[in-house]
Amino acid sequence: MSDKLSRIVSARVSDPGAIAAAADRRVRATSLLGEHGKAMIIAADHPARGANGVGGDPHAMADRSELLDRLCTALERPGVTGVLGTADILEDLLLLGVLDGKSVFGSMNRAGLAGSVFEIDDRFTGYDAATIAAMGFDGGKMLTRVALGDPATPSVLENTARAVDELNDRRLIAMVEPFMSEWQGGRIRNDLSTDAVVRSVTIASGLGRRTAYTWLKLPVVDRMERVLASSTLPALLLGGEVTDAGAAFASWGRALKQPTAQGLVVGRSLLYPAGGDVAGAVDKAVSLL
Repeated sequence: MSDKLSRIVSARVSDPGAIAAAADRRVRATSLLGEHGKAMIIAADHPARGANGVGGDPHAMADRSELLDRLCTALERPGVTGVLGTADILEDLLLLGVLDGKSVFGSMNRAGLAGSVFEIDDRFTGYDAATIAAMGFDGGKMLTRVALGDPATPSVLENTARAVDELNDRRLIAMVEPFMSEWQGGRIRNDLSTDAVVRSVTIASGLGRRTAYTWLKLPVVDRMERVLASSTLPALLLGGEVTDAGAAFASWGRALKQPTAQGLVVGRSLLYPAGGDVAGAVDKAVSLL
């Protein structure tokens, strides 16, 4: 067992209150944006939805010790401003003391398990706004897939709107990640055409009774200038799973030139890059900012 894992398990067994104490003494970020004027957030909330695969390895993110090592490496790199995760991962990072000066976002809805027949019914099983505030975090993220042919979609929208309201009421960032989705061959597929992403943006932008603290988390697709012109809400660009790193970095760089683009939220493609150089992948992403 690695030293990191031993420290975490020991605290969880003998001193569970150490998590709250670590949250209380954590030095909070003074800004969501780095010195480069953009956010660079590392995402690690995939395992809670049963999405552990990266590339050809279906279990890559299931080794918690290795995932934590990679997260710590990424968070140490200059220009990385924050992290996004579920309670188990963020509490591990708190116990390791690596979140000082970082913005922290709690992942809120993880019930839409990858590959399940109920995947679109993405209920809130993670953080709520009250706990995000109590932990001194900066906001919460909600995945919001809109499947026009699935009757569970109105509940998805209602629950997202409620979370947007509760975060806005506390002056915390509501990070909404919308997709137009549909069932194909028994699986949910996100439509990444420009028109579909524009439509998802306009739907997501109107959720909730207040939007002063609402940001969007959006995929980078063709004609990204159209996507980012469809709302005035600040947008963070998601990385997704990358097969061609060069093309992905080039598309991120072009999209970041748009006025509403405020940075990147990237997970697997930086934590598990081809070749295994986490620091190098993160540094290259930061250089785009």
